[in-house]
Amino acid sequence: QVQLVESGGGLVQAGGSLRLSCAASGRTFSSHSMGWFRQAPGKEREFVAAITWRSGGSTYYVDSVKGRFTISRDNAKNTVYLQMNSLKPEDTAVYYCAAQARYYSDDYVARTAYRYWGQGTQVTVSS
Repeated sequence: QVQLVESGGGLVQAGGSLRLSCAASGRTFSSHSMGWFRQAPGKEREFVAAITWRSGGSTYYVDSVKGRFTISRDNAKNTVYLQMNSLKPEDTAVYYCAAQARYYSDDYVARTAYRYWGQGTQVTVSS
């Protein structure tokens, strides 16, 4: 069982930056591929970014955040990060951290490919 706790959300002006953190419990963090999703009011939860568990940590992004957001992980700290730069009002959403099953690394875009979820953290970008 993996428990995930997000932090770092808040209110920021357009063009600003935030860094989200997701702390994981347990000793298996390094063997889980991790993802970030977001859900805006009235919309479906959508994929934002993912990083694989394998050495080197390949990364994947939705097109709308490429060049602005960076996902990274620190296995020594059991933490995955989402650095968000050049924020836009359309980035406003609740951001969720998610973990795939241990040693699983596929289908990063699909919510159903993730076994564990955090409770979410609100990000609000004002214009």
